[in-house]
Amino acid sequence: MSGAFINRIGTANPQHDVHAAFLAFASAGLPNCKSRAVFDRMAERSGIAHRFSHMRPGDLAAGEVDKGGFFQRNAFPGTGARMAEYGAQAIELALQAVGRLRPDGITHLIVASCTGFTAPGLDLQLAARLGLRADVARTMIGFMGCSAAVPALRAADHTVRAEPGARVLVINIELCSLHLQETADVETALSLMLFGDGCSAALVTAEPDGVALGDFRSVILPDSAGLITWTIGDQGFLMHLSGQVPGRIAQALRRDVAEGDPAGLLRGMSADSYRHWAVHGGGRTVLDAVEIGLALPSDALRQSRLVLHDFGNMSSCTIMFVLARMLAERAEGVIDSNTEGAGMAMAFGPGMVAETFRFNLEGAA
Repeated sequence: MSGAFINRIGTANPQHDVHAAFLAFASAGLPNCKSRAVFDRMAERSGIAHRFSHMRPGDLAAGEVDKGGFFQRNAFPGTGARMAEYGAQAIELALQAVGRLRPDGITHLIVASCTGFTAPGLDLQLAARLGLRADVARTMIGFMGCSAAVPALRAADHTVRAEPGARVLVINIELCSLHLQETADVETALSLMLFGDGCSAALVTAEPDGVALGDFRSVILPDSAGLITWTIGDQGFLMHLSGQVPGRIAQALRRDVAEGDPAGLLRGMSADSYRHWAVHGGGRTVLDAVEIGLALPSDALRQSRLVLHDFGNMSSCTIMFVLARMLAERAEGVIDSNTEGAGMAMAFGPGMVAETFRFNLEGAA
């Protein structure tokens, strides 16, 4: 069987940078000076400067949340209204990402998303709007959270290895801003502060160019199921992100290094055996936990930190933005084209699960 490669990645974000506006909105909703001070301090340390939404920020002093009035003080929309907005906006953002990729001859379509539901699904909508063949093989991967890009790539990898002529389009689309909440709880406000909207489109084939995929592996961290949750409520999807998450990640990685188990996350290898690291930027503390847990050099997660800074946590598509940045740097010569060595990709999601794969950078993007 042949190997599978991500040949190209296209990315897209909505037009409105909402990060600063959200900080003002969230801080104003907190009950006292102490909670606002905690929120402001943590926001300053977050490593995030920009997050994007299709909704234009409103005039907070005038009582507006967004200019379109989708969110109104003390009357935020229900889940049905949010899902209708998801159906209208997700397809358009996905088409932007695919347009930058310009794929052709697609035989398989995989769509991953955890921020909305619609039927006919985005797979069918995309197939129609892109003019894909009527027998295109479709797969929907839903509600797996921030780690969903890895199972999506794993499905593409399996497809290409089984059918070397396959041309697989993998879409990760997340509209996290649709699940904005009014809250007087600092922890909830800090969780909401992390997330922005984005979409990635990747072409996976057997053509040996781009990111060579291989050795996918999932590990469920014990006694961690309640640390990351994403539940459907009457007022949108409700996020719980425990402050214990970074510590649990660091602990699991230290144990993996110490045990050197070939069945472990690092496949029994030392961390310095890996030349490149593509880690989902769940937040600055998550990236810090990976760096500390594996005793990585301070610049090992540079691309992941840059994506977090520029876009925030876009749930499942975040790690694809990291890989896209790596491909762009490879093409620009920022990453030496002669650099050899395996890379490790890693994303964490509800479960708590670590989804990983090993990769190599091949040729130019």
